[in-house]
Amino acid sequence: METQPPHAGPFAVGMFSAGDGPAFPGLVRDDRVLDLRTVPELWARPGEEPTTRALLGRWDTALPLLHAAADSLNDEHGERLSLPALRVHAPVEPRQILQSGANYRTHVIDLALAHEPADGRPAERVRAETAAMMDRRAAEDLPYMFIGLPSSITGPYDDVVIPDWCAKPDWELELAAVIGRPAHRVPADRALEHVAAYTIANDLTAREAVFRRDMPEIGTDWLRAKNPPTFTPLGPYLVPSAFVGDPGDLRITLQLNGEVMQDESTKDMIFDVARLVAYASQTVRLLPGDLVLTGSPAGNGMHWGRLLRPGDVMEGAITGLGVQRNQCVAEGA
Repeated sequence: METQPPHAGPFAVGMFSAGDGPAFPGLVRDDRVLDLRTVPELWARPGEEPTTRALLGRWDTALPLLHAAADSLNDEHGERLSLPALRVHAPVEPRQILQSGANYRTHVIDLALAHEPADGRPAERVRAETAAMMDRRAAEDLPYMFIGLPSSITGPYDDVVIPDWCAKPDWELELAAVIGRPAHRVPADRALEHVAAYTIANDLTAREAVFRRDMPEIGTDWLRAKNPPTFTPLGPYLVPSAFVGDPGDLRITLQLNGEVMQDESTKDMIFDVARLVAYASQTVRLLPGDLVLTGSPAGNGMHWGRLLRPGDVMEGAITGLGVQRNQCVAEGA
């Protein structure tokens, strides 16, 4: 993976712990972390549990204070910790996860070809019909979204546990938008005002569980396919949206054991971040800390004919958001 800055902008925020101690919110600058519990101005109510989700709940007032806290790392104020000495946890505990499926043109075509029976339609016909379907969806402004469970989240450097029943575990590296201001029925041209930060999510999928063969009329089974514990590595950090630039022009790269498998721009999205957040908000009241996952680009294991196995190591990077690294282990190992 190419060497790149750990994150865009002067700082990022996340959740950390030292030794066996409790997790705490921290501000990252270079290889140092400021324990944000030592900045009392950030916490609105006495006795409030300090978390990144609490900060996201008042992001408009917290962000200037975080800038000031980042500047304090250049002097002797505040408690500074060494980043390599800390455990990095998932950067936020969301209440809700909204997930987007079939949102990258090339990926959708690859999946359509992979799932087509060998004696079915010719490949070029599948490709043309899938492209036409995506054009209709884009014109009708109907993203395909579903809900995930926060219990599937794990840290950016934690192991991914493959359940003993899962025969086809696959990777799906994605840009995740992190909500700050609550959002309900917001228009697309105002939706990004509700996105406080971005982070990296790897939305793993048990491919054999996606389609219910016993009930084909009902369709997909996302509960079983996407929500085992550890199936959503998240982080490493929350990078404020102001530092990220255009979320529609970021590079998503995943390596498996050092080999590049996904390498695509978010320009290939069918629905951009603003349209996805706006669409989700028409039904759901999005809350501070909630995640809107924006779909995965081409290059999944189904495309390569190479699915995850115990011992595999995934490294995922998105421009300006850092790198996550997860090893796969068998359940019970």
